[in-house]
Amino acid sequence: MSLLGYIEAGGVIMEILIVMNTIGIALMLTKIIQYWLYKRKTNEHAKAITEDFSSIFSEKNDSVMMLVKDLLQSRLRHLEKGMPTIKIIATTATLFGLLGTVVGILMSFEGIAEVGMGDPAVFANGISMALVTTVGGIIVAITHTIGYNYIIAYLDDIEAHLEEELLINFYGNKQ
Repeated sequence: MSLLGYIEAGGVIMEILIVMNTIGIALMLTKIIQYWLYKRKTNEHAKAITEDFSSIFSEKNDSVMMLVKDLLQSRLRHLEKGMPTIKIIATTATLFGLLGTVVGILMSFEGIAEVGMGDPAVFANGISMALVTTVGGIIVAITHTIGYNYIIAYLDDIEAHLEEELLINFYGNKQ
């Protein structure tokens, strides 16, 4: 069976999974590029934050540094936009696959109820939908779960590097 045949066998639920997958992959690629560009300029971002909060930096104590870290979090918040969508796709894809499974099996039993067991094609069409949507949902969920976790780890790395640069700017050396 061809890819289009599988999509057709999965029906509307498979089409929904394809749309979810397309949106999620586009978001993940966008976030990876955005984070890569942001990370390349981490030193510049740290200097800009230092300049923005230079009046706070005049006092060198831990409570001031905690305040600066909180302000850093608010600055990084814009980088997190889109991440909940990726997580939602990762979570709901398996549910859509399960929905396809239930609908496919229901279609199989409805076919058996209408024409009996005389025509195995009636039963096979429903089972085909059930299996195709299950596989589709699992593939989308795995892809987005791995992508989400990778991107979150990358964002955490950016945050740690930026905090390190802020510490250098704040205290004048690494601690």
